[in-house]
Amino acid sequence: MSLIKQLWLAISAVTLLVFGGAFLLTTVAARNYLAEQLYVKNVDNATVLALSMSQMPKDPVTLELQVSAQFDAGHYRSIHLLAPDGSTLLARQDDRTADDVPAWFAALTPLTVKPGVAQVQDGWKQFGRLEVESHTRYALAELWRSTLHLAGWCVAAALLTSLVASLLLRLLLRPLDQVVTQAEAIGARRFITTEEPSTPELRRVVRAMNALSDRVKLLMLEESRRVEELRRKAQADPLTGLAGREAFMSALAARLEPDQTIGAGCIAVLRVTALGELNQRVGRIVADQCLLQLSESLRTLVETRTGAIAGRLNGSDFAILLPGESDDGVVLAALLDAAGDATSTLTPPSSLPIGATHYLPGEAPGHVLARMDSALAASERSGQPEIREAPRRDDFREPTDAEGWRHLLDEALAPGKVLLGHYPVVTPTGAVLHFESPVRLNLGGQWQPASRFVAWAARLGKLQTVDALVLDAAFKRIKATGEPLGINLSLESVRHPEFARMIADRLHADPELAQALWLEVPEHGAYHHLEAFRNFCHALKPTGCRIGLEHAGPGIARIGELHDVGLDYLKIDAAIIRGIDAHPGNQAFLRGLCMVAHAIGLQAIAEGVSTPSEREALPGLGIDGLTGPAIQAG
Repeated sequence: MSLIKQLWLAISAVTLLVFGGAFLLTTVAARNYLAEQLYVKNVDNATVLALSMSQMPKDPVTLELQVSAQFDAGHYRSIHLLAPDGSTLLARQDDRTADDVPAWFAALTPLTVKPGVAQVQDGWKQFGRLEVESHTRYALAELWRSTLHLAGWCVAAALLTSLVASLLLRLLLRPLDQVVTQAEAIGARRFITTEEPSTPELRRVVRAMNALSDRVKLLMLEESRRVEELRRKAQADPLTGLAGREAFMSALAARLEPDQTIGAGCIAVLRVTALGELNQRVGRIVADQCLLQLSESLRTLVETRTGAIAGRLNGSDFAILLPGESDDGVVLAALLDAAGDATSTLTPPSSLPIGATHYLPGEAPGHVLARMDSALAASERSGQPEIREAPRRDDFREPTDAEGWRHLLDEALAPGKVLLGHYPVVTPTGAVLHFESPVRLNLGGQWQPASRFVAWAARLGKLQTVDALVLDAAFKRIKATGEPLGINLSLESVRHPEFARMIADRLHADPELAQALWLEVPEHGAYHHLEAFRNFCHALKPTGCRIGLEHAGPGIARIGELHDVGLDYLKIDAAIIRGIDAHPGNQAFLRGLCMVAHAIGLQAIAEGVSTPSEREALPGLGIDGLTGPAIQAG
């Protein structure tokens, strides 16, 4: 039973006890008072009548007339004239009861009154003893009426007391509501703090819960920093802090997997030619400073882009990976400027050749790298500060301008024309958690994955339309099959409150949909639009759906910033999962990442599991779910 109900019961019991006791005591006091007054009346009437009879002749007729006159004029139950020996000389009796008084009330509150007694004299001799008893029915009727009035006042007072108590209770328990809200938030993995109330008892509770929340956040931040340090040691280049070759190649392989929601992209490699000669000519310290300046420029180019990564492939080769970019030309131009800035202080300035190529999910990594190497070699042969780009071959003839893409997307984005994929996400034992449902659109007569159109859909402001159609298709499938589905949402949709309200309204109207819906947002975008993502989670968590981050892992150091949103799961980036069975450094990082996730109640799901050996290694590292080419529903 809740505390509020217990308080209400206690208040009701106290109110009932107080008013019941007051009612009982008042009724008994009134009865005793009436009984006392009736007795006084009996004595007075008996005395007056006896005195009158003592002065009159004592013949039976005269005495009977006087007694009858007194009896008929007053309200008496009985008048008895007794001889000195106790025999009855005269008697009048009225045994009627009060008709308007319930029998149960008369039985519970009996009026027992002693009769008034007086002596009747005949000269100097005692003629007899007079006993007069007034009738109690009128007093009982008055007692009944006063009791009803008292009961009415007690009920009114009890209702007023309850109203006042309700207002006071609501005022006093307002801090308790905050405590309840905080407790529910902690239960939902949202570690929030609240203002301490003025009530001493509640202040202690709130202070303790705030301390608990702060400790959890502190532990989470410390653990996430430790895990981030493990990631740097396992994946980063010691000098520049950029991703090492193995980590960069894993990220490229992950972005080339089919049905990637981030989309097609670009890879560019910059080569510091004759690095050995440069070290001899200017010294290792100066050369390292140039490399650090170049690395910082590359890091700046990719830090605000979802899924982008900068790496150092070897001593002289630096690379950037730009998934889902429709403005990669601008980024490549910035890369060329960064290369010039990094070597401008050298005498003479060094030329840094740059090779680039575009890729599509589903391509073989070897083909992409071969094109990129060809472009880099051509740039190196030219000896000029320029970017050489190797075109990709593709059987899908994309529009060449924005208007062409707008027309193509308008034709494809019609209700009922989207197609959802169906890839299982399973537990280590093979039980299905949900099915990933990436979207496909019919573009030019061919079903194309999101990677082919997501960049242009974002550029033309059509991602909300895509997401709305995907949700509608997912709701229909859930209603038809009952299967739990995982849906990728774009940041453009997450950033618009009305989109979250639209989903929430639909889920509130049909709770069964909410129980089967898993919504995913890219980790990078959630951190860069933190307030919008927080509002999105707060709007949808009450519906009962699950919310998670996909491509998670690189931002583990910032996981503490999401302590109050109530996440349910993390899908760990395939770049971390790839080759995990043979990489002790990545294993240590992944184990720490899973520990952080479990500490705040999140499921850790591995993306892009591509080999049986990876699948076998992951459960021992703390993974709760798996998805990828090597995963099938159990």
